[in-house]
Amino acid sequence: MTTQDSEKTHRILILTGRGRYEDPWHDHAATSHRLALMLSEVEVHDRASEVVLRSTFPDALDDLEEFDLLVVNAGTSWPGFLEAGIGPDDDAWSAFHDRLAGWARDGGSILAVHQAANTFADAADWPQILGGRWIAGESYHPPFGPTELKLATGGHPLVVGAGPVELEDERYCRLSVAESSQVLGWVLDDDGEQHPVLWTTEEHGGRTLYSGLGHDVRAYDSPTYARLLLRAVTWLLT
Repeated sequence: MTTQDSEKTHRILILTGRGRYEDPWHDHAATSHRLALMLSEVEVHDRASEVVLRSTFPDALDDLEEFDLLVVNAGTSWPGFLEAGIGPDDDAWSAFHDRLAGWARDGGSILAVHQAANTFADAADWPQILGGRWIAGESYHPPFGPTELKLATGGHPLVVGAGPVELEDERYCRLSVAESSQVLGWVLDDDGEQHPVLWTTEEHGGRTLYSGLGHDVRAYDSPTYARLLLRAVTWLLT
């Protein structure tokens, strides 16, 4: 791509979980494909978007500085995967995580979805960059089904003028959210208790938006959730 071409487009990298960052319960390839189709339609400040899809390999972020937005759609590993010594070890992944942390702290913009709250357990910086975390033994989700995302009423661009969001999805509950994160959306558990699943953080020096929604492609079938994600990407690219 020439410099002139890059000035006319926003470059978006969607990082798709595989290997140590995928599990038997999430089809990251399918949801990343749906995200790619959706985000390819984004236009901000008269600049179209070019979307690149990559799986999680240790060299997947070697050219991260060439992108305007990183989308993280990855999770945790299959049971027994790490114990079996499959694939590159922690040391082989350290440059990947260092590059991601450095880019994020240097003003990088990140959209992290669903299981991203439970990925990169081998990266000490990821919880701060994300602004929260899934906590093993404490965080959980009720059965998949109808979900309503209750949005904040403050002045954040993501929620100003946004209507109700309804979809078919998992409801992540009891996530650990950093005090510095700005919570913008909640779901209710089966007992009516409210849980934060949508937030932003800029504490690390960049800009991250996390959505706990998006278990499978049915979530992205929701027009109201799709609109919210497009608003999120527009904000992240502004």
